[in-house]
Amino acid sequence: MKKYILLSSMLFAAGSLLAADATPKDEVTTAAIALGNSANYSWHTAIASPGGGGGRFNGPTDGKTEKAGYTFLTMTRGEVTTEAVLQGAKGAVKTPDNGWESLDELAKDTGNGNGNGGFNPNAFLARALTNYKTPDALVTNLVDKAAELKKDGDAIVGELTEDGAKSLLTMGRRPGGGAGPEISNAKGSEKFWLKDGLLVKYELKVSGTVSFNGNDRDVDRTTTVEIKDVGTTKVEVPDEAKKKL
Repeated sequence: MKKYILLSSMLFAAGSLLAADATPKDEVTTAAIALGNSANYSWHTAIASPGGGGGRFNGPTDGKTEKAGYTFLTMTRGEVTTEAVLQGAKGAVKTPDNGWESLDELAKDTGNGNGNGGFNPNAFLARALTNYKTPDALVTNLVDKAAELKKDGDAIVGELTEDGAKSLLTMGRRPGGGAGPEISNAKGSEKFWLKDGLLVKYELKVSGTVSFNGNDRDVDRTTTVEIKDVGTTKVEVPDEAKKKL
């Protein structure tokens, strides 16, 4: 009995030391993983661009996700609201003209493009959703984009590295293997709020100049994501969408 008590005390002390040694980065990562391991949750994403670079694809998004299940997104861009469903590597989007389409179908749909190899918003959306990450998965990547994270009041904050800021400003390489845009004056910061071991909110600020085909565009963007309804979110997916997955 004495040996059991002694062993338990040693294990408890070791666990306490590990907790004490946890860095702010560890805390955020652990809280994001714990959120991802929850049965389900919802979130609201708001994007503000007071200094420019708002773009036609910036706007609020409401999301719902369930572990190893569906993710349902409602994205508002101007006066247009788009619904999307994701499941693993598959996805479907509700379009005004054709109803629910798979991501593969959407990528091939040139109805809103110019038909001459120019920018196609449908293909852009399909690529974006193919690479979409829920907040818990996104944050586990974001923590590595800061030089250092530290506690500041009730939050954990950090400045982005130049490479980290550039990666968030770059929209990826062009289709066909073309080079992506050039980025200059890239900087930014990130801020995380935790409660009861879970990620409950984060804020991402990024700014810089994006140069593409000789055109410069100044970007100043703040993205705020608030987590809610952890464990009580219900994800309802229309049958028409399920058929496209």
